[in-house]
Amino acid sequence: MLSTANITILLIVINLVVSFAGFQNRSVFDRLCFSPTRVWYHREYWRLLTSAFLHADWMHFLFNMMALYSFGPIIEYYFDAQLGSSNHLGYLFFYIMAAILSSVPDLIQQRNNQYFHAVGASGAVSAVVFASILFTPMTGISIMFLPGIPGFIFGFIYLAYSAYMAKLQRDNIGHMAHFSGALFGFVFPLFFRPELFMAFISQILHR
Repeated sequence: MLSTANITILLIVINLVVSFAGFQNRSVFDRLCFSPTRVWYHREYWRLLTSAFLHADWMHFLFNMMALYSFGPIIEYYFDAQLGSSNHLGYLFFYIMAAILSSVPDLIQQRNNQYFHAVGASGAVSAVVFASILFTPMTGISIMFLPGIPGFIFGFIYLAYSAYMAKLQRDNIGHMAHFSGALFGFVFPLFFRPELFMAFISQILHR
C-alpha cells in the first residue's frame, strides 16, 4: 500500500519523467501539451491530463513541485481522516480530476484558437493548496520570501488575482486553470463532508 509521502513522490516522479521527455523531444511536447482545438475537434482527450504532467522549463517544474511536495502529504492525511480514503486512492483521484477539470474553461473558451497551448501542473497543484485551506484555513502560506499569511486570506487574494489576470489575458500563464483548480480543490471535499464548511468557518471565527 502506498503511503502518504509515496503518493506525492510518485506524482512528482511522473511530472519529472514527462517534463524531461518534453524538454528533450519537441514532438513529445507537441503531442502531450494542451491544445483546445485538438481536444475539441480532433478528440485528443488525453491532452487534458498529459499536459498537467508537462512543463515549459525547469523553473516552471520546480515551482509547481515544491508546492506539491509541501501540500500534497497534508491533503492525503486529511483525506484519510475526514473522507475515509484509507487506501490513499482518494487523493490520487482528486489530483487527476483537478488536472483535467481545471483545463475545461480554457477548452471551451479557446476551442477555436489554434495558437493557444498550455502545460503545467498548476491547476492540480492549486486544487491541492485550496483543499488544504479548507481543512486548515489558519495555517500560514508564504509567497516567495514574504511572511506567511493565513490560508483563507491567501485564498481570497489568489482567486481575485487569478480572475483579474485571466480577464486581462496579458501573459502566457494559465490563470483560468489556476482559478478553476483552486475552486475544485475547495469544493471537492464538501461533496463528501458538507459539514467541513462549518468547520472551516469555525476555525476562522475562533482563531
